[in-house]
Amino acid sequence: MPEPGEAWQPPPELQQVADLDFDRERRRGYAEAVYCASKTAEQVRRIAAAVADRSARTLFTRATPEHADAVRSALPDAAHDAESGLLWWPPVMPEPTGGLVVVAAAGTSDLPVAREAELAARFLGRPTELVVDVGVAGLHRILRRLDLLRSASAVVVVAGMDGALPSVVAGLVSAPVVAVPTSVGYGAAFEGLAALLTMLNACAPGVAVVNIDNGYGAGHLAAQIAAPRS
Repeated sequence: MPEPGEAWQPPPELQQVADLDFDRERRRGYAEAVYCASKTAEQVRRIAAAVADRSARTLFTRATPEHADAVRSALPDAAHDAESGLLWWPPVMPEPTGGLVVVAAAGTSDLPVAREAELAARFLGRPTELVVDVGVAGLHRILRRLDLLRSASAVVVVAGMDGALPSVVAGLVSAPVVAVPTSVGYGAAFEGLAALLTMLNACAPGVAVVNIDNGYGAGHLAAQIAAPRS
């Protein structure tokens, strides 16, 4: 088996599919992630087989049930969260270190993206808490969770519709807020564009915005913010 940091050459059956970055965890401190959407199940299976051969910690994102079956054909014990579309291997999450990452979902419809953010941050080594259904239509709900929000080193706020929740939260906490617009809402929400523009125009300082439905990117950024300091 190649040593960490050693140059890796894809096997012949993978050369026309992917060139995996198995050195990422040593180089950046965070393991490789494989985006499954738009890949065929067979392509994902070949990638998972390379992960098994290398015994490398890996996260699979945006996996359909067919992708999940393909991953598990090569990594039978891979953990799977169907709601978020995530699989991870090895199946045991690392012992959490660093600051708390709190993920707040405005509504139940935002949960798949919120779970993606939470599990990504946990896979990358942070303790996490998930807060659900605390949108601005009932501000008392987010106010009830202030103690938890204020204990976080980073807060991820996931919202569709009008996308107003991140600005509200950022005005109440001292930690950085990572805002995630979702493609949830009626026609004028334009599949998340309205929420994205609201978040980019947040009047509260300290808000960073990722792309529409990008729970993984939000969880990764929050994990980096909350990383233990040497």
